[in-house]
Amino acid sequence: MICGHAHIEGWPVAVITNHRGVIKGKPGERPRFGGIVYTESAEKVGYFIDTASRERLPILFIQDVSGFMVGPEAEQSGIIRAGARFVEAMATAVVPKIVLTLNHASGAGYYAMAGQGFDPDFILSWPTGRMGVMEGESAVMAVHGPEIQKAQAAGKPLAAEKQAAIEAMRADYEHQLDAKFAGARGFFDAIVTPEETRDQLAFLLRVVANHAGPHLGPFVLPPIDASVRS
Repeated sequence: MICGHAHIEGWPVAVITNHRGVIKGKPGERPRFGGIVYTESAEKVGYFIDTASRERLPILFIQDVSGFMVGPEAEQSGIIRAGARFVEAMATAVVPKIVLTLNHASGAGYYAMAGQGFDPDFILSWPTGRMGVMEGESAVMAVHGPEIQKAQAAGKPLAAEKQAAIEAMRADYEHQLDAKFAGARGFFDAIVTPEETRDQLAFLLRVVANHAGPHLGPFVLPPIDASVRS
């Protein structure tokens, strides 16, 4: 995860982005795979969001995320606690949140990076964006994994009906993960090209600078009716 401060056409903004690629680990540690959120990254981003919120800086989330790291090692390192810290910081930040999806945006990492369910001020996507709870292959393994593994262990092909169901699921996910599918249903505000991204982000920063907030999305509590309280 990369965190930093920037200016876009003079407008200050705190930037959080997923770093793709294989990252060399510390001595004795395995390499890290960019796009997956690890414990240390989640803790760092949580603190960075808190700082940006105190400084009243709008936050730009640039998504290319495949989710949080899973497995016994990740759990022992505290990924659940750190992930909850990350999500809490994002959900309670009182500054504007702008999202730009470049490529993958799936798993719990999608929600931690100010996903649609947390109602950020604006969401943009490149044409290459893919948004969903999980990727198609992950869904196939979640639903049909045991049968696939059983067939592989027995050295037999899957039944034709089962194979057809798997291919239909893959095709369905490929269709619904497409940015055009999400955009046509209002799941985000606009599809932008790389060439126009800077101008669009500067425009949105001007817009949110003129909106006092509270920028808490669906978590804003309604005002208490004095007559009911009395």
